[in-house]
Amino acid sequence: MKKILIPIVTVSALAAAALPAVASAQPVNQRQDQLERRIDMGQRNGALTRNEAQRLRAELRDTERLEQRYRRGGLSGWERADLDRRFDRISAQIRYERHDRDYGYGYGDHRGPNRW
Repeated sequence: MKKILIPIVTVSALAAAALPAVASAQPVNQRQDQLERRIDMGQRNGALTRNEAQRLRAELRDTERLEQRYRRGGLSGWERADLDRRFDRISAQIRYERHDRDYGYGYGDHRGPNRW
C-alpha cells in the first residue's frame, strides 16, 4: 500500500506546484484579451461602474505600453515575470471591483432622479 501511496502523493504535490506556472505560461496577448473581456462583461452586467471599467482599462493599457517597451530589447525572464505580476494585480482588482456591490446608475446608487 505504501508503495502506491508515495508516488500518488509525489505526483499530486508536483501538480500543485506546477499549477501557478501554467497561468504564467499563457501568452501575454491572450492574458490581455482575457482581462479586457472580463472588464467588458463586468460593465455589461452592471457589476462594474463606468468609472471602474475606465480605470481598469487605463491600467491595462499602461501595462500593454510597458510590454511593448520591454519587447523592443527582447522579453527577458524578469520582464515576463513583471508583466505577469501586473496582470495578476489587474485581475485581482477586476475581481474586487466586480464584487464590491458598487453598481452603476439605476442599480441602487440612489443618485439618479428616483432616489429616496
